[in-house]
Amino acid sequence: MSVIEELIEIPAVHEQNVFGQFDGYVKKIEKAFHVTIIERDSRLKIIGNETACKRAVAVFNNLFELSKRGNVITEQNVDYAISLSMEDKGEALVELDGDLVCRTIQGKPIKPKTLGQKQYVDAIRDKMIVFGLGPAGTGKTYLAMAMAINAFRADEVSRIILTRPAIEAGEKLGFLPGDLQSKVDPYLRPLYDALYQIMGAENFMNNMEKGLIEVAPLAYMRGRTLDNAFIILDEAQNTTPAQMKMFLTRIGFGSKVVVTGDLTQKDLPVDAVSGLDVALKVLNSVEEIGICKLTNQDVVRHPLVQKIVKAYEEYEEKENHKKNMRKDGTGRRMQNDRNKR
Repeated sequence: MSVIEELIEIPAVHEQNVFGQFDGYVKKIEKAFHVTIIERDSRLKIIGNETACKRAVAVFNNLFELSKRGNVITEQNVDYAISLSMEDKGEALVELDGDLVCRTIQGKPIKPKTLGQKQYVDAIRDKMIVFGLGPAGTGKTYLAMAMAINAFRADEVSRIILTRPAIEAGEKLGFLPGDLQSKVDPYLRPLYDALYQIMGAENFMNNMEKGLIEVAPLAYMRGRTLDNAFIILDEAQNTTPAQMKMFLTRIGFGSKVVVTGDLTQKDLPVDAVSGLDVALKVLNSVEEIGICKLTNQDVVRHPLVQKIVKAYEEYEEKENHKKNMRKDGTGRRMQNDRNKR
């Protein structure tokens, strides 16, 4: 395959943002596409085969466009731009930047950072009930929280209700000190953290005292009808089928519901069935319900988290394959024994 050269110009004011510290992003792009990149006087010369060069140019153009819009380029942006360019979907990254969900108390914009997150946000806008599934770090809870606060500020709903099952993550903590609220707060801390970051602690406390924002364990939902509310059920993989049915039948008029969960991180007893598993099977054909499945490509935490999630997925897939092989072997032996008899 013939080697070609491509030239691209990045203004000096955007160089550090696009190239990364010590040209870290440039080296990452070189390694990903197997090209040679020479930078001189705000110009980049990209040398390699035609397809690789064009993809590398697309990545730099996307990063430059993000930088022009005032974004601070992160390693996650670069990794995702590379993966999109590999699939010839380079233009999608810039389109994602145009979808502003809301801003944090410090003014930082909250936007979907991957195509999976974009589909998730759009589903929340369009559907009454949405299931957001995916591994840790894909923004399931945070984006749902941002959408809830946005709807609350726009008077689309009159209150926000956040809930999750109060179950230990594989540990027995025993009796916790304090009143009832103090006992359940440790289980709900991730929800508080997101609320503080987006709303600010003072604003959150004021709305909570008025009853406009409620953070409670799932057990408190029984017997209630929740009208005109934005309801988020977090860590839904730890619900029982009865709890999930109870929760979904609480929904009233004018409400919107987001159920988030990671099917690979269940803290239920070994022989227990997850309510999330059952709900997905039962409700799969209901058109008014959206089901969004995020993957390791949608992880927006440290890039190492994405690699960890992918490694675990591959390991679990191999283990499941081994178990199925063993079951098939046992089944054949039993059948042969019956035939001999």
